[in-house]
Amino acid sequence: MNIPTFTLRDGLQLPVIGFGTSGIKGKAGIQTLTAAINNGYRLIDTAYNYESEGTIGQAIQQSSINRNDLVISSKLPGRYQSYQAALTTIEESLYRLHLDYFDLYLIHWPNPMRDEYVSAWQALLEAKKRGLVQACGVSNFLPEYLDRLQKETGELPEVNQVELHPLFSQKEQRQYDQKHQILTEAWSPLGGIGMGLSQPIRQLPLIKQLGQKYHKDGSQIILRWEYQLGVLPLPLAHSSQHQLANLDIFDFNLTSAEVAQITTLDQNNARVSGQDPKTHLEL
Repeated sequence: MNIPTFTLRDGLQLPVIGFGTSGIKGKAGIQTLTAAINNGYRLIDTAYNYESEGTIGQAIQQSSINRNDLVISSKLPGRYQSYQAALTTIEESLYRLHLDYFDLYLIHWPNPMRDEYVSAWQALLEAKKRGLVQACGVSNFLPEYLDRLQKETGELPEVNQVELHPLFSQKEQRQYDQKHQILTEAWSPLGGIGMGLSQPIRQLPLIKQLGQKYHKDGSQIILRWEYQLGVLPLPLAHSSQHQLANLDIFDFNLTSAEVAQITTLDQNNARVSGQDPKTHLEL
């Protein structure tokens, strides 16, 4: 399966849809991720705090796909944002995964009340110089935090991974990222529980209507919407059926009016878990 790619500022190419791994652990997790790779996923997104690096590493080793054809991305936890701790954590994660380098590495949350994210960013840039990381990014960073990184280090991230779905389209953040040549990735791209809905986003009337028009399911409509926004979604699916369905979004186009219609579904306080980057503490 040929999946289009986004190209980052420094030239790294990322498939326009990746595979999220939160909660994937143990033998069942290896089976899930192995199936995902076999079904065509090449971008695998994980994090230190998912506590599944062994699982991810085993699945990569068991895969018939060459390591150089995979894009492995991970994230630094908040408790290790000091400079030396961040470098050591990156090394330790690579040992656990049995990898020589990360294609992409992110700061998981800014944790502004601890005020260590600049030192963490400096450590990521050093890790890139040492060949431990090919591209550096952040997750859940607001424009004010990105501005500070540029002011204090002269370097902006190449990727910003944020919560993004039809009820929380992140218009201002997307505009900032695009202006500064930062690729926006979407975690929880299909939404989730905790948003006060009586039904999943994929079953909202507009999404169902578009699904009937294009002969697609609701998840495919949402993922296509994100792709056309220039956003890289990271859906998680346990079954091969859903894994394959989530990749089957490249044979139709939403109109610009339809993309705008989905974006108008935005609601106040629509974060899946209520995690505001200004106040959320991730350790």
